Amino acid sequence: MHHLLAWAVVFFGWYYFRYQDYPPGLGWWINLLKVADLALMIYVTNYLLIPRLLYRKKYVVFTVVFIVFVFSFSLLKMYIEQRIMRRNDLFNIWGDLKVRIYDNVIPHFLLVSTGAAFKLLMDYARSQKRLGEVFKEKSEAELNFLKSQINPHLLFNSLNAIYFLIDKQNVAARQSLLQFSDLLRYQLYDCNADRIEIEKEVTYLQDYIKLQRIRKDQSYEIEMNIGPEVSGFQITPLLLIPFVENAFKHISHHNDRRNYVRVDLSRENDVVHFMVENSREHRQGGSRTGAGSQSGANGPAGDLGGGIGLNNVKRRLALLYPEKHELKIRDNDATFTVLLTLNLS
Repeated sequence: MHHLLAWAVVFFGWYYFRYQDYPPGLGWWINLLKVADLALMIYVTNYLLIPRLLYRKKYVVFTVVFIVFVFSFSLLKMYIEQRIMRRNDLFNIWGDLKVRIYDNVIPHFLLVSTGAAFKLLMDYARSQKRLGEVFKEKSEAELNFLKSQINPHLLFNSLNAIYFLIDKQNVAARQSLLQFSDLLRYQLYDCNADRIEIEKEVTYLQDYIKLQRIRKDQSYEIEMNIGPEVSGFQITPLLLIPFVENAFKHISHHNDRRNYVRVDLSRENDVVHFMVENSREHRQGGSRTGAGSQSGANGPAGDLGGGIGLNNVKRRLALLYPEKHELKIRDNDATFTVLLTLNLS
Protein backbone atom coordinates (compact mmCIF):
# COMPACT_ATOMS: atom_id res chain seq x y z
CA MET A 1 0.00 0.00 0.00
CA HIS A 2 2.78 2.47 0.82
CA HIS A 3 4.34 1.73 -2.59
CA LEU A 4 1.07 2.59 -4.33
CA LEU A 5 0.72 5.81 -2.34
CA ALA A 6 4.30 6.85 -3.13
CA TRP A 7 3.84 6.29 -6.86
CA ALA A 8 0.49 8.13 -6.76
CA VAL A 9 2.28 11.15 -5.26
CA VAL A 10 4.94 10.94 -8.01
CA PHE A 11 2.28 10.70 -10.69
CA PHE A 12 0.17 13.64 -9.54
CA GLY A 13 3.23 15.77 -8.81
CA TRP A 14 4.66 15.05 -12.24
CA TYR A 15 1.31 15.77 -13.87
CA TYR A 16 0.88 19.07 -11.99
CA PHE A 17 4.22 20.43 -13.18
CA ARG A 18 4.26 18.99 -16.73
CA TYR A 19 0.67 18.66 -18.03
CA GLN A 20 0.90 21.96 -19.88
CA ASP A 21 3.80 20.63 -21.98
CA TYR A 22 1.53 18.20 -23.83
CA PRO A 23 -1.51 18.53 -26.08
CA PRO A 24 -4.88 18.66 -24.28
CA GLY A 25 -6.08 15.23 -23.14
CA LEU A 26 -2.70 13.56 -23.50
CA GLY A 27 -1.06 14.76 -20.30
CA TRP A 28 -2.57 11.94 -18.21
CA TRP A 29 -1.40 9.24 -20.59
CA ILE A 30 2.11 10.64 -21.06
CA ASN A 31 2.66 10.99 -17.30
CA LEU A 32 1.20 7.52 -16.68
CA LEU A 33 3.66 6.15 -19.24
CA LYS A 34 6.61 7.87 -17.59
CA VAL A 35 5.69 6.78 -14.07
CA ALA A 36 5.00 3.17 -15.14
CA ASP A 37 8.28 3.05 -17.10
CA LEU A 38 10.25 4.42 -14.14
CA ALA A 39 8.55 2.11 -11.63
CA LEU A 40 9.20 -0.95 -13.79
CA MET A 41 12.89 -0.11 -14.17
CA ILE A 42 13.31 0.49 -10.43
CA TYR A 43 11.53 -2.71 -9.38
CA VAL A 44 13.39 -4.87 -11.90
CA THR A 45 16.70 -3.37 -10.74
CA ASN A 46 15.95 -3.65 -7.01
CA TYR A 47 14.31 -7.05 -6.91
CA LEU A 48 15.97 -8.86 -9.81
CA LEU A 49 19.30 -7.37 -10.88
CA ILE A 50 20.63 -6.45 -7.42
CA PRO A 51 19.81 -9.76 -5.63
CA ARG A 52 20.81 -12.03 -8.51
CA LEU A 53 23.84 -10.17 -9.83
CA LEU A 54 25.18 -7.48 -7.50
CA TYR A 55 24.76 -9.43 -4.25
CA ARG A 56 26.37 -12.46 -5.88
CA LYS A 57 29.42 -10.33 -6.73
CA LYS A 58 28.85 -10.37 -10.49
CA TYR A 59 29.79 -6.71 -10.74
CA VAL A 60 30.75 -6.55 -14.43
CA VAL A 61 27.64 -8.45 -15.54
CA PHE A 62 25.45 -6.24 -13.33
CA THR A 63 26.95 -3.04 -14.76
CA VAL A 64 26.53 -4.15 -18.38
CA VAL A 65 22.99 -5.45 -17.88
CA PHE A 66 21.98 -2.34 -15.93
CA ILE A 67 23.23 0.05 -18.64
CA VAL A 68 21.65 -1.93 -21.48
CA PHE A 69 18.40 -2.32 -19.54
CA VAL A 70 17.94 1.37 -18.70
CA PHE A 71 19.03 2.53 -22.16
CA SER A 72 16.63 0.09 -23.87
CA PHE A 73 13.68 1.12 -21.72
CA SER A 74 14.46 4.79 -22.40
CA LEU A 75 14.21 4.11 -26.12
CA LEU A 76 11.02 2.11 -25.62
CA LYS A 77 9.47 4.91 -23.61
CA MET A 78 10.29 7.46 -26.33
CA TYR A 79 8.80 5.19 -28.98
CA ILE A 80 5.51 4.70 -27.08
CA GLU A 81 5.38 8.43 -26.36
CA GLN A 82 5.70 9.06 -30.09
CA ARG A 83 2.81 6.73 -30.82
CA ILE A 84 0.61 8.41 -28.20
CA MET A 85 1.38 11.92 -29.47
CA ARG A 86 1.31 10.79 -33.13
CA ARG A 87 4.57 12.56 -33.89
CA ASN A 88 6.96 11.07 -36.42
CA ASP A 89 9.95 13.18 -35.38
CA LEU A 90 9.91 12.34 -31.66
CA PHE A 91 11.68 9.01 -32.05
CA ASN A 92 14.25 10.35 -34.48
CA ILE A 93 16.95 9.98 -31.88
CA TRP A 94 19.85 10.29 -34.30
CA GLY A 95 18.60 13.65 -35.45
CA ASP A 96 19.15 15.24 -32.07
CA LEU A 97 21.17 12.69 -30.11
CA LYS A 98 22.47 14.94 -27.33
CA VAL A 99 19.03 16.36 -26.55
CA ARG A 100 17.42 12.90 -26.46
CA ILE A 101 20.07 11.51 -24.12
CA TYR A 102 19.92 14.57 -21.88
CA ASP A 103 16.12 14.61 -21.67
CA ASN A 104 15.46 10.86 -21.37
CA VAL A 105 18.40 8.52 -20.83
CA ILE A 106 20.40 10.46 -18.23
CA PRO A 107 17.34 11.24 -16.02
CA HIS A 108 16.44 7.55 -16.13
CA PHE A 109 19.92 6.53 -15.01
CA LEU A 110 19.84 9.06 -12.17
CA LEU A 111 16.35 8.14 -10.97
CA VAL A 112 16.86 4.35 -11.20
CA SER A 113 20.26 4.66 -9.50
CA THR A 114 18.63 6.65 -6.70
CA GLY A 115 16.05 3.90 -6.23
CA ALA A 116 18.82 1.29 -6.21
CA ALA A 117 20.79 3.28 -3.65
CA PHE A 118 17.74 3.45 -1.41
CA LYS A 119 17.34 -0.32 -1.75
CA LEU A 120 21.01 -0.89 -0.81
CA LEU A 121 20.71 1.37 2.23
CA MET A 122 17.58 -0.42 3.44
CA ASP A 123 19.15 -3.84 2.97
CA TYR A 124 22.27 -2.71 4.80
CA ALA A 125 20.21 -1.39 7.71
CA ARG A 126 18.27 -4.68 7.91
CA SER A 127 21.47 -6.74 7.80
CA GLN A 128 23.03 -4.64 10.56
CA LYS A 129 19.92 -5.04 12.68
CA ARG A 130 19.96 -8.79 12.09
CA LEU A 131 23.65 -9.02 12.98
CA GLY A 132 22.96 -7.11 16.17
CA GLU A 133 20.18 -9.51 17.08
CA VAL A 134 22.39 -12.52 16.33
CA PHE A 135 25.19 -11.07 18.47
CA LYS A 136 22.78 -10.39 21.31
CA GLU A 137 21.31 -13.88 21.15
CA LYS A 138 24.77 -15.41 21.01
CA SER A 139 25.94 -13.37 24.00
CA GLU A 140 22.89 -14.38 26.02
CA ALA A 141 23.38 -18.02 25.07
CA GLU A 142 27.05 -17.90 26.08
CA LEU A 143 26.14 -16.25 29.38
CA ASN A 144 23.49 -18.87 30.12
CA PHE A 145 25.94 -21.59 29.19
CA LEU A 146 28.57 -20.21 31.54
CA LYS A 147 26.02 -20.00 34.35
CA SER A 148 25.03 -23.62 33.98
CA GLN A 149 28.39 -25.03 32.92
CA ILE A 150 29.93 -27.85 34.92
CA ASN A 151 33.56 -28.84 34.81
CA PRO A 152 33.79 -30.99 31.65
CA HIS A 153 36.94 -32.74 32.83
CA LEU A 154 35.20 -33.78 36.04
CA LEU A 155 32.21 -34.96 34.03
CA PHE A 156 34.21 -37.10 31.62
CA ASN A 157 36.40 -38.50 34.39
CA SER A 158 33.25 -39.54 36.24
CA LEU A 159 31.84 -41.17 33.12
CA ASN A 160 35.12 -42.96 32.61
CA ALA A 161 34.99 -44.26 36.18
CA ILE A 162 31.40 -45.44 35.71
CA TYR A 163 32.41 -47.16 32.48
CA PHE A 164 34.98 -49.32 34.27
CA LEU A 165 32.51 -50.10 37.07
CA ILE A 166 30.12 -51.69 34.59
CA ASP A 167 30.53 -55.42 34.17
CA LYS A 168 32.60 -56.18 31.07
CA GLN A 169 29.97 -58.67 30.01
CA ASN A 170 27.39 -55.91 29.83
CA VAL A 171 28.44 -54.69 26.40
CA ALA A 172 25.19 -52.81 25.74
CA ALA A 173 25.55 -50.69 28.89
CA ARG A 174 29.15 -49.84 28.09
CA GLN A 175 28.30 -48.96 24.50
CA SER A 176 25.42 -46.76 25.64
CA LEU A 177 27.67 -44.92 28.06
CA LEU A 178 30.21 -44.31 25.30
CA GLN A 179 27.49 -42.94 23.03
CA PHE A 180 26.26 -40.70 25.83
CA SER A 181 29.84 -39.48 26.32
CA ASP A 182 30.07 -38.66 22.60
CA LEU A 183 26.85 -36.66 22.81
CA LEU A 184 28.20 -34.60 25.68
CA ARG A 185 31.53 -34.07 23.99
CA TYR A 186 29.79 -32.80 20.87
CA GLN A 187 27.68 -30.34 22.88
CA LEU A 188 30.55 -29.10 25.07
CA TYR A 189 33.32 -28.79 22.50
CA ASP A 190 32.21 -29.08 18.86
CA CYS A 191 29.19 -26.78 19.10
CA ASN A 192 31.15 -23.65 20.01
CA ALA A 193 31.60 -22.80 16.31
CA ASP A 194 28.96 -20.96 14.28
CA ARG A 195 29.00 -23.68 11.63
CA ILE A 196 29.91 -27.35 11.78
CA GLU A 197 30.29 -30.12 9.21
CA ILE A 198 27.02 -31.85 8.44
CA GLU A 199 28.72 -35.21 8.97
CA LYS A 200 29.25 -34.39 12.67
CA GLU A 201 25.67 -33.23 13.08
CA VAL A 202 24.43 -36.44 11.46
CA THR A 203 26.64 -38.54 13.76
CA TYR A 204 25.17 -36.69 16.74
CA LEU A 205 21.64 -37.45 15.54
CA GLN A 206 22.52 -41.10 14.97
CA ASP A 207 24.02 -41.46 18.46
CA TYR A 208 20.95 -39.86 20.01
CA ILE A 209 18.63 -42.18 18.09
CA LYS A 210 20.71 -45.21 19.10
CA LEU A 211 20.19 -44.31 22.73
CA GLN A 212 16.48 -43.92 22.15
CA ARG A 213 16.33 -47.38 20.56
CA ILE A 214 17.60 -48.82 23.84
CA ARG A 215 14.81 -47.09 25.78
CA LYS A 216 12.06 -48.31 23.44
CA ASP A 217 10.98 -51.93 23.03
CA GLN A 218 10.16 -53.82 19.86
CA SER A 219 6.69 -52.25 19.61
CA TYR A 220 8.29 -48.98 18.51
CA GLU A 221 9.59 -48.50 14.97
CA ILE A 222 12.50 -46.09 14.64
CA GLU A 223 13.72 -45.25 11.14
CA MET A 224 16.45 -42.83 10.06
CA ASN A 225 17.28 -42.23 6.39
CA ILE A 226 20.32 -40.14 5.44
CA GLY A 227 20.87 -39.55 1.75
CA PRO A 228 24.35 -40.20 0.35
CA GLU A 229 24.41 -36.64 -0.97
CA VAL A 230 24.27 -35.22 2.58
CA SER A 231 27.96 -34.35 2.89
CA GLY A 232 30.48 -31.65 2.12
CA PHE A 233 28.67 -28.66 3.62
CA GLN A 234 28.23 -26.97 6.98
CA ILE A 235 25.21 -26.24 9.14
CA THR A 236 24.40 -24.48 12.39
CA PRO A 237 25.11 -26.86 15.30
CA LEU A 238 22.17 -28.41 17.15
CA LEU A 239 19.68 -26.99 14.67
CA LEU A 240 17.96 -30.31 13.89
CA ILE A 241 18.03 -32.15 17.21
CA PRO A 242 15.10 -30.25 18.87
CA PHE A 243 12.69 -31.73 16.33
CA VAL A 244 14.02 -35.26 16.88
CA GLU A 245 13.88 -34.86 20.67
CA ASN A 246 10.29 -33.67 20.39
CA ALA A 247 9.31 -36.70 18.30
CA PHE A 248 10.66 -39.17 20.87
CA LYS A 249 9.25 -37.21 23.78
CA HIS A 250 5.70 -37.34 22.44
CA ILE A 251 5.63 -40.64 20.54
CA SER A 252 2.41 -42.61 20.91
CA HIS A 253 2.02 -45.71 23.09
CA HIS A 254 -0.69 -47.62 21.21
CA ASN A 255 -1.27 -51.32 21.69
CA ASP A 256 -3.33 -51.72 18.55
CA ARG A 257 -1.66 -49.25 16.20
CA ARG A 258 1.78 -48.48 14.88
CA ASN A 259 4.13 -46.45 17.10
CA TYR A 260 6.96 -44.93 15.14
CA VAL A 261 9.48 -42.15 14.62
CA ARG A 262 10.86 -41.45 11.17
CA VAL A 263 13.72 -39.08 10.35
CA ASP A 264 14.70 -38.25 6.74
CA LEU A 265 17.58 -35.99 5.70
CA SER A 266 18.41 -35.34 2.05
CA ARG A 267 19.96 -32.73 -0.18
CA GLU A 268 18.98 -31.55 -3.64
CA ASN A 269 21.56 -29.17 -5.15
CA ASP A 270 21.84 -26.35 -2.56
CA VAL A 271 18.63 -27.24 -0.73
CA VAL A 272 18.53 -29.46 2.36
CA HIS A 273 15.29 -31.28 3.19
CA PHE A 274 14.71 -32.47 6.75
CA MET A 275 11.62 -34.37 7.86
CA VAL A 276 10.69 -35.73 11.29
CA GLU A 277 7.43 -37.57 11.81
CA ASN A 278 6.07 -39.44 14.81
CA SER A 279 2.86 -41.15 15.73
CA ARG A 280 0.99 -39.43 18.51
CA GLU A 281 -1.69 -40.17 21.02
CA HIS A 282 -5.29 -39.76 19.92
CA ARG A 283 -6.80 -36.39 20.72
CA GLN A 284 -10.14 -34.74 20.39
CA GLY A 285 -10.48 -32.08 17.70
CA GLY A 286 -9.41 -31.53 14.14
CA SER A 287 -6.07 -31.22 12.50
CA ARG A 288 -3.88 -28.31 11.67
CA THR A 289 -1.35 -27.73 8.97
CA GLY A 290 1.03 -24.83 8.70
CA ALA A 291 4.16 -23.17 9.94
CA GLY A 292 2.45 -20.74 12.24
CA SER A 293 0.76 -22.99 14.79
CA GLN A 294 1.52 -21.89 18.32
CA SER A 295 0.79 -25.28 19.86
CA GLY A 296 0.54 -28.84 18.65
CA ALA A 297 -0.46 -32.37 19.40
CA ASN A 298 3.00 -33.09 20.62
CA GLY A 299 2.44 -30.72 23.50
CA PRO A 300 2.62 -26.97 23.83
CA ALA A 301 4.77 -25.17 21.31
CA GLY A 302 6.97 -23.93 24.09
CA ASP A 303 7.66 -27.57 25.09
CA LEU A 304 9.18 -28.57 21.77
CA GLY A 305 12.66 -29.97 22.01
CA GLY A 306 12.73 -30.57 25.74
CA GLY A 307 12.27 -26.94 26.72
CA ILE A 308 13.90 -25.21 23.75
CA GLY A 309 10.49 -24.40 22.33
CA LEU A 310 9.07 -24.06 18.84
CA ASN A 311 9.19 -20.28 19.02
CA ASN A 312 12.87 -20.36 19.94
CA VAL A 313 13.62 -22.73 17.06
CA LYS A 314 11.75 -20.41 14.69
CA ARG A 315 13.73 -17.50 16.10
CA ARG A 316 17.05 -19.25 15.48
CA LEU A 317 16.04 -20.05 11.91
CA ALA A 318 14.93 -16.46 11.29
CA LEU A 319 18.24 -15.09 12.57
CA LEU A 320 20.60 -17.66 11.09
CA TYR A 321 18.81 -18.46 7.82
CA PRO A 322 16.83 -15.31 6.95
CA GLU A 323 14.69 -15.85 3.86
CA LYS A 324 16.57 -19.11 3.27
CA HIS A 325 14.40 -21.56 5.15
CA GLU A 326 10.87 -22.89 5.24
CA LEU A 327 9.38 -24.61 8.29
CA LYS A 328 6.08 -26.44 8.04
CA ILE A 329 4.25 -28.18 10.90
CA ARG A 330 1.62 -30.79 10.04
CA ASP A 331 -0.42 -31.60 13.12
CA ASN A 332 -3.26 -34.11 12.76
CA ASP A 333 -5.04 -36.74 14.79
CA ALA A 334 -2.56 -39.57 14.11
CA THR A 335 0.81 -37.99 13.36
CA PHE A 336 2.95 -34.93 14.00
CA THR A 337 5.26 -33.96 11.12
CA VAL A 338 7.97 -31.32 10.83
CA LEU A 339 9.21 -30.33 7.37
CA LEU A 340 12.27 -28.07 7.27
CA THR A 341 13.91 -26.78 4.10
CA LEU A 342 17.26 -24.93 4.22
CA ASN A 343 18.75 -23.05 1.28
CA LEU A 344 22.55 -23.29 1.46
CA SER A 345 23.32 -20.93 -1.41
